[in-house]
Amino acid sequence: MKFNSKFWSPVAASILLLSISCSNEKNVEEEVKTTFNGEENEIKLLTLDPGHFHAHLVKKSMYEQVDPKVHVYAPDGPELEAYLQAIESFNTREENPTSWQLEVYKGDDFLEKMIQEKKGNVMVTAGNNREKTANIKATVDAGFHVLADKPMAIDVAGFELLKEAFASASENNVLLYDIMTERFEISTILQREFSMIPEIFGTLVEGSLEDPAITKESVHHFYKQVSGKPLIRPAWFYDVSQQGNGIVDVTTHLVDLVQWESFPETVINYETDIEMLEARRWTTDLSMEQFSRSTGLDAYPDYLQGVVENDTLKVYGNGEINYKINGIHAKVSVIWNYIAPEGSADTHYSIMRGTKSNLVIRQDAEENYTPELYLEPVEGVDPEAFETTVQEQVSNLSGKFSGLDVVKVEGKNSWRIVIPQPFRTSHEDHFREVTEAYIQYLTEGKLPDWEVPNMLAKYYVTTRGLELAQ
Repeated sequence: MKFNSKFWSPVAASILLLSISCSNEKNVEEEVKTTFNGEENEIKLLTLDPGHFHAHLVKKSMYEQVDPKVHVYAPDGPELEAYLQAIESFNTREENPTSWQLEVYKGDDFLEKMIQEKKGNVMVTAGNNREKTANIKATVDAGFHVLADKPMAIDVAGFELLKEAFASASENNVLLYDIMTERFEISTILQREFSMIPEIFGTLVEGSLEDPAITKESVHHFYKQVSGKPLIRPAWFYDVSQQGNGIVDVTTHLVDLVQWESFPETVINYETDIEMLEARRWTTDLSMEQFSRSTGLDAYPDYLQGVVENDTLKVYGNGEINYKINGIHAKVSVIWNYIAPEGSADTHYSIMRGTKSNLVIRQDAEENYTPELYLEPVEGVDPEAFETTVQEQVSNLSGKFSGLDVVKVEGKNSWRIVIPQPFRTSHEDHFREVTEAYIQYLTEGKLPDWEVPNMLAKYYVTTRGLELAQ
């Protein structure tokens, strides 16, 4: 076994326990339980094909119930190396270092090897989406729990296979769950909270195709910083047959939030409660220089040549879906730009339109690119009475969100919710919060009754939306 001296520093070698093998070694199999009661180290993680940086963000923190030894199964290559480097950086950081110990298997038969060895009980996957749904299905078939990055399906065929995976998970008493980080973003949490206060919001309007009741828009960037370093993306991230179209990727979060905020803890049946209306998609065009800066490559791979015109890469990263959920009009859209303007970042816009007020999240220059929630009474609602009601309800919520306040926006019929800084956790922190919630579900032995049908509804909307757009 040889180590790359450029990668394996003495510190890394002492921290990461590697077992790299492509041979048919006999392994001593230990019985690994799949039910939990809160004991230390009882959850034993398996990491499968960590090709996306979300795979290592799950491990930016330690968890008492999770064994620090993690078994990693992946093909050899730069994506695996980037994952290992990220874990090393967590283990060696000065403030609150982690203590992960990785045993790594490198080989093209990584899925089969993981299932054969049975060294863990919870599989985490975030990477190339081409085979992700099939890998999830094979994993739950083998009796492992699965925590998967979105999207769990990128087309209609993948959705059909995902339905089978959920059925298999139910039969094998394992929990299949996707990583919905945006449920932990504080402005979104508060938008949901205020939508459940009829004195402020009233009820959701029905809306229309031209003016939906719920609109969620997300702007992302191919080139950005993650954990303080430039993010190097794999070239396949730009191949929609591997990563998926934007309309089935980031929109997964947006469709999830439409359900989670508008119909809290309510079962959504995609066959009866969803009506697809229309969808469209369009490309983001990247120069060779931009592609190279993002990936570190000096040429487009062969599999991207079909979407290169005059040396410009055309990526179907953008999309919009219009649909009805329980009779309410909703619209979700995603835009991928190359790089954010100086001082900005990925941004989110959201509006929920009620009979008494609109709840609006904005994250533009005026907000210093920080998501802020505004309460805006509709025409006919007395502003003074509205302000009194808002102040009363904010005071009530301050018991749950200590320090919560509200201010009138100068010159506008709008009130901004003042969100205390401790509640403004980062996108990277949200991975810890999702994982902690999933650990709680594992300990309880079940997901909330609405989670599985709503995951199916979510992926029905995204994959059917792609079909409409094509």
